[in-house]
Amino acid sequence: MKWHAGVVTTDPAAAPALMTADVDSGTFSLRRATKADLPRILALLVDDQLGATRENLDDLAPYERAFEMIDGDPAHLLVVGELGGEVVATFQLSYLPGLSRRGSLRAQIEAVRVDDALRGQGVGALMVQWAIDQARARGCSLVQLTTDKSRAAAHRFYERLGFVASHEGMKLKL
Repeated sequence: MKWHAGVVTTDPAAAPALMTADVDSGTFSLRRATKADLPRILALLVDDQLGATRENLDDLAPYERAFEMIDGDPAHLLVVGELGGEVVATFQLSYLPGLSRRGSLRAQIEAVRVDDALRGQGVGALMVQWAIDQARARGCSLVQLTTDKSRAAAHRFYERLGFVASHEGMKLKL
C-alpha cells in the first residue's frame, strides 16, 4: 500500500483530493465532503450495529443543519474516502483549543466509518494516519478519539495505530 498527498480528481466538480493511496481494490482518495455526499455518509453511519439504533433518517433536516455547521467552521473538517468514484469511507476531524497542556490545540477524530467490503485493506489506517499528519502539521499536542466500549475490534485497530486507552470517557444524554 502506497500513499501520497496531492490534488488528483477525475471529477472536476468534486473537491480536490487531499490524499491518494493504492489499495487492493484500486486508488483510494480522501477529499472534503460536499453536501451531495450526505446521503452516502449517513448510509455509512447507519450501516453499523450502534448507528442503526441511534440514527433516524426519516427527517434529514438535522443532518443537513449539522453538515452546514461543520462545513462552515474552519475548526472542523468532514472527509470522505472514494474508490472508483464512490464514497466508501468517512470521518470528521476537529481542532479543539484548550488551556490545559500549556494552551495546546488537540485534534479530535470522530465517526470513522469504512464500507464493510473494504475493511482489512488498510483504508481506515490510511484515513487515521492522514488525520494524525494533519494534526501534527497544525501544531496539535495530541490526537484523541472515543470509541464505544462494545467495539472490541475498533479498540484493537486504534491500539495498532498507537492510540492508548488512557482515559475513561463519560457521556450524559440530553
